[in-house]
Amino acid sequence: MEASRSIDVSRLQKAGCLRPGWSGGWQWTRDGETVASINLRTEADCVHLSYTVQVDGGPWENVVEVVRIARVPCRFGGSRPYFICPGVVDGIACGRRMAKLYCAGRYFLCRHCYRLAHASQSEDAGQRALRRASKIRERLGGKPDTDAPFPEKPPGMRRSTYERLQNQAFDDEITGGDALTDKAMRLLARLNQPSKRKFW
Repeated sequence: MEASRSIDVSRLQKAGCLRPGWSGGWQWTRDGETVASINLRTEADCVHLSYTVQVDGGPWENVVEVVRIARVPCRFGGSRPYFICPGVVDGIACGRRMAKLYCAGRYFLCRHCYRLAHASQSEDAGQRALRRASKIRERLGGKPDTDAPFPEKPPGMRRSTYERLQNQAFDDEITGGDALTDKAMRLLARLNQPSKRKFW
């Protein structure tokens, strides 16, 4: 699912894009380069999306989509926004409250409508540990590659917080590395076993 382009209601809220009357663009970047963009126009209870999309190698299409927004009251005041998924599957409207919608086809819909799975659902314990370590490295401003130098403490971060994250990342990298080594050893052992097939 992580490979699909997505819009995150929390990120849009923090950026001020969900204020009624707001309009502007949103971009997706990779290695500092813009790879896609979308135009948004926000009303009190919905956001209008306009973008171009290419589905299954076909021609580029202009798409206009309206996504409703639900604002759920928080316990201690204020409210939290959610997208209402506009998907319709087998004639049944989805209507789920979601924090993220994904463009894995023509429209931005929830992961249930697209039957998308999180990468973590197909990972083993070692892969999950390495992914956690990579996220910590990125959070600290470094590269996710475990071969890269560990990032320095960001300005303003408590030393105790930095050391806790550093220790957690190192523990996860050791766990992930050990798991990958064990997997490789098991694979080699299977490959080196004499074949049990009999040929007549």
